[in-house]
Amino acid sequence: MWETIINAAGQTFYMVFWSTLLSVIIGFVPAVILTLTANDGLRPNKVVYEILSFIVNVFRSFPFIILLIIIIPFTRFVAGKSIGTTAAIVPLTVSAIPYIARIFETSLRETDKGVIEAAKSFGASDFQIIFRVYIKESIPRMLNGVVLLIISLIGYSAMAGTVGGGGLGDIAIRYGYQRYNTEYLVICSLILIVFVQLIQMLGNHLYKRLS
Repeated sequence: MWETIINAAGQTFYMVFWSTLLSVIIGFVPAVILTLTANDGLRPNKVVYEILSFIVNVFRSFPFIILLIIIIPFTRFVAGKSIGTTAAIVPLTVSAIPYIARIFETSLRETDKGVIEAAKSFGASDFQIIFRVYIKESIPRMLNGVVLLIISLIGYSAMAGTVGGGGLGDIAIRYGYQRYNTEYLVICSLILIVFVQLIQMLGNHLYKRLS
């Protein structure tokens, strides 16, 4: 039993790690564009902002289990298959991108306007303001957003396990629920709870250090 659970925990960590990394990298791009083109941004553009904001909201509105099924052709195209731990990273990433993009946008737009104006007065370019003001001032808030993302992805990874994604959710369903083995359900749930608590504690510690 423990060998099975440890292997499943490794699969969960694998899915969460890569989907977090990819979604943060990709989601950063629309977050910056939304920040720049907002009414109070460096390059206001209502058309671009509204279109991109609408796309982000549409993808955020899909329940994960439905999105998981809808993008099966895309998952197969990217991963070469639609079932398995690696394949599950695709829908996890797709669902996380709009989530983290909106969190990053909110974090960036909370930057003190006085600091931005001061940077402009010194002749800083938009590129310099983005990376030396917006991002530098927003790192603690963005870190909090990443922590929330990881916790959400842990839950999503458990749902991915119900459709062949592997991980602790898969073990809990196949061994715990379908075979009426409560021990598997309890242990898998406890591991997920501990994982979430550790991530939150680490996030809180880093937030205090960075703040």
